Amino acid sequence: MDLSPIFISLKTASLAIVITFFLGVGTAWGVVCLRRPKVKIVIDGILTLPMVLPPTVAGFFLLYVFGVQRPVGSFLVRFFGLKVPFSWGATVLAAVVISFPLMYRAARGAFEQVNPQYIQAARTLGMPSYKIFWRVVLPLALPGVASGGILAFARALGEFGATAMIAGNIAGKTRTLPLAIYSAVAAGDMGSAMEYVLVLVGIAFIMLAGLNWLTAKKGYNGAGGGR
Repeated sequence: MDLSPIFISLKTASLAIVITFFLGVGTAWGVVCLRRPKVKIVIDGILTLPMVLPPTVAGFFLLYVFGVQRPVGSFLVRFFGLKVPFSWGATVLAAVVISFPLMYRAARGAFEQVNPQYIQAARTLGMPSYKIFWRVVLPLALPGVASGGILAFARALGEFGATAMIAGNIAGKTRTLPLAIYSAVAAGDMGSAMEYVLVLVGIAFIMLAGLNWLTAKKGYNGAGGGR
């Protein structure tokens, strides 16, 4: 069995979850703090859209934006020598876009369950907004945020459609586990496909077991009792 798809998938998902975690947490807190409900609904819909669209559609938009003949893609090539399509970076980009809504929704839900009385008490003590977030909101919401991170990592690991569109299926470079399974089946090598499937299922099971352990140990009651 070729081990490169395993290493590529793990490397891609690991970098993607780092980006997705901070981006999702920051965006979720920003949306929670919005005071205009209509604007919040529109922004929330845009940020959640990749979760309901077919991954191939998301991949098409990524290819449309970052293609070398497109403004963004040509800018990156001209000034930074960075060609995104059909590179390993494209697998990370696809994983971030597809896994972001899971991280964002989980973080937003966790933040909204934090008892506002704790936030108000911190404000009366003179704590600035950034300290309230890091010292009050995030610790109380951590179980939900961590759960979102686990789900986002698992989603990034299993991403197929968007990755195939923008990164291709290049052996040893962009061929992740899902693409390796597809290639093996297309070639009639069911044995290799089964090996890759077992690896992917095993990793996903470990992720879900960790999620169940986390929610059973902490639960959402640690988020301050809700509103």
